Amino acid sequence: MSATADHAEERTNPAARLGFEPGQVVQEIGYDDDVEQELREDIEAVIGQELVDEDYDDVADVVVLWFRDEDGDLTDALVDAIGLIEEGGQIWLMTPKTGRDGYIEPSDINEAAQTAGLSQTRSINAGKDWVGSRLVSPKAGKPKR
Repeated sequence: MSATADHAEERTNPAARLGFEPGQVVQEIGYDDDVEQELREDIEAVIGQELVDEDYDDVADVVVLWFRDEDGDLTDALVDAIGLIEEGGQIWLMTPKTGRDGYIEPSDINEAAQTAGLSQTRSINAGKDWVGSRLVSPKAGKPKR
């Protein structure tokens, strides 16, 4: 594939813009009928395999956490997700957009992330009904050798 084609894919495939890479293990938590199917398919196309589900028993490179207000305590969900990723991994927290059922205030997301020991590095439009927040551990720097 040419460099031009690579850049074209990054513009057209939202998963490529989110930083997903071929070969990554991406664990999906909170899947339901309301999730953004096109984004899921785009992620699978980039990583070259299916997303693994909540029963996956190894560590993942990335966790995609679909979370709605009625799903319980966001801080607890984020702490659980941290235990599922490799050191230096990331969590993409997907929450319903403003005005949608299950909407969560950005201040609540920020507070839950900080309480869980995470930093929000960016937010994206994840589809018609969802917004994504990239969360990383502040200690997730380059490994020292």
